[in-house]
Amino acid sequence: MLVTNRTSLSKVPELTLIFWVIKILATTLGETAGDALSMSMNLGYLVSSFIFTLLFFVVVTLQIKAKQLHPFLYWATIIATTTLGTTLADFATRSLGVGYTGGSALLLVLLLASLAIWFATLGSVSVSSINTPKTEMFYWVTIMFSQTLGTALGDWTADTAGLGYLGAAIIFGGLLTAIVAAYFWTNLSKTLLFWAAFIITRPLGAVLGDFLDKPIANGGLALSRYSASLALLIVMVICILVFPQRAATSASH
Repeated sequence: MLVTNRTSLSKVPELTLIFWVIKILATTLGETAGDALSMSMNLGYLVSSFIFTLLFFVVVTLQIKAKQLHPFLYWATIIATTTLGTTLADFATRSLGVGYTGGSALLLVLLLASLAIWFATLGSVSVSSINTPKTEMFYWVTIMFSQTLGTALGDWTADTAGLGYLGAAIIFGGLLTAIVAAYFWTNLSKTLLFWAAFIITRPLGAVLGDFLDKPIANGGLALSRYSASLALLIVMVICILVFPQRAATSASH
């Protein structure tokens, strides 16, 4: 039987520099917007998590039903995972008393389990394989776990480890730089490096968000969570409009 290769379009954007810029903006927005709902509006972590869970299911459903990449819908789904990740991590580490260390360890196990089940089920966790509803579901569940882990890990680094928000940002920024260097100058798996970068950008965004809105006495700039969230959202929209994103391609048979 003759087998031919063809290229199909994914509903995930092509991995370019602007993708990672928008990703960091989105994760920072997720931190400030999540805190705005749970803290500034005094809804608490549980109620906020419930609201963001509903939002997550709505946008993920729309994303999976879409026939092609819609950048605004894709990034709205990313924002939904970051805001949900923020309030879920805060609920687990603070309300349930798991703590940053325990919460980070638990979420790391859940993230690795999600990747392992995805790989065992479909044989690949590469972004280039995300072109069916099943792979998309694995993709978004895995991202949700990574966003939640990133919040707990960012808080652990800044608070428990005592590095502060700027110190933690330097650490995660350095790790991201090392991943970029490995991408260009080593033979390490590109899929492994993608997920490493995707995970690291979340705690980077978390500590940057905390740096923007936490009190000056705690090492932050004490900016309004509402104004910080709006400013980040505006910059994201400008980036999406000014730098059109193409769908990633995936090989099929």
